[in-house]
Amino acid sequence: MNTGKVLLGLLAGIAAGATLGILFAPDSGASTRKKISKKGQDYVDELEGKFNEYVDVVSKKYESVKGELTHMAENGKARMENSVADASAAVKSNMR
Repeated sequence: MNTGKVLLGLLAGIAAGATLGILFAPDSGASTRKKISKKGQDYVDELEGKFNEYVDVVSKKYESVKGELTHMAENGKARMENSVADASAAVKSNMR
């Protein structure tokens, strides 16, 4: 039997069981809807918190890389200026 079919069957069984559990639950419909709504909001809040943490991590890494690139660019510019000055001095000394 194909693993994909087994997994699909398992997920379908879980969904069917959850649906039957809700339909035959001893609570009233209003109470069940409130529970579902609260649980959904809990998931949204948790996901929002994790997303915000992810954004913070990415922002910190971006700032770190930006700082490193700025430093590298400044060093490269200084090296280039030194090389140009050295080359200019070498040309001038050869012209004498």
